[in-house]
Amino acid sequence: MNRTACIRGLVSVAVLSGAATSLAEPPARGQKLTSASDSNTKTVVTGPSAAVRAAAKPWWTTGLHATATGPIPRDDSGRPMLTLTTVNRHESMTVPALTDDGGFATVDLDRLTHLLRAGSDDEHPIDPRTIDLVYRIERHFNVPEIRVVSAYRIPRPGSHSNHSRGRAIDLIVPGTPDEDVARFARGFGFVGVGIYPVSQFVHVDIRPRSYFWVDLSGPRMKNHELQILGDLATKNDAAAAARGQAPIEPFGIGPDVDAMLATRGTARPPGVVADDDEDEEN
Repeated sequence: MNRTACIRGLVSVAVLSGAATSLAEPPARGQKLTSASDSNTKTVVTGPSAAVRAAAKPWWTTGLHATATGPIPRDDSGRPMLTLTTVNRHESMTVPALTDDGGFATVDLDRLTHLLRAGSDDEHPIDPRTIDLVYRIERHFNVPEIRVVSAYRIPRPGSHSNHSRGRAIDLIVPGTPDEDVARFARGFGFVGVGIYPVSQFVHVDIRPRSYFWVDLSGPRMKNHELQILGDLATKNDAAAAARGQAPIEPFGIGPDVDAMLATRGTARPPGVVADDDEDEEN
């Protein structure tokens, strides 16, 4: 069996195992049953009662996915505010959006950069379009907060991860199945959306061309990524371009800003001084 077929099989098992979980739950302690062929009362292993199964909570409402309590924070105009909570540091921040689709003040983006720093405390600016994407997810699911598993990560040699570019966030929407979150996020153009059924979170990022995947690797394991819905990715990018959404430019780092702009078919307008040049003059 090749690698792709193997992973597809594992995906099917992962989906089916969710339906089988309730049938594999242990019986209530001390549950007894009288056998028709034996008048003696015996303790036997039986499945949970229908009432117990009905009371069991879905996995997406427990643990880190537990439904958030409390009202949705709103600004003076009544617009929902963005609230991010990090699951590792247990830090939280609420900032107002400038429009219904996002947009945040520079001072708030700086605050979010600190919140979404790497585990080593290194910071890197988070692309505002990534924050906008997360805000639209929060608004769509009408939740008081988004729980952040990971955002900025220090780049490793040879790595091309969007996490190291400030363009990606791994997140959990409280009380919501990851597949529902991924399905909604895929509807945007020029995005990356990955589902991690073992670790139970959704990866979202911005990129020049949409790409969707599922990865059954667990924490601290090598990635086992399988691309899915390639046709949908192409279709959604075309639809986004048709409605006037600009593609995400490739990420690049270099000492010569003008040269990088030239490779993208743009140039710095005459008379405009870059921030780094202005700092040197001061």
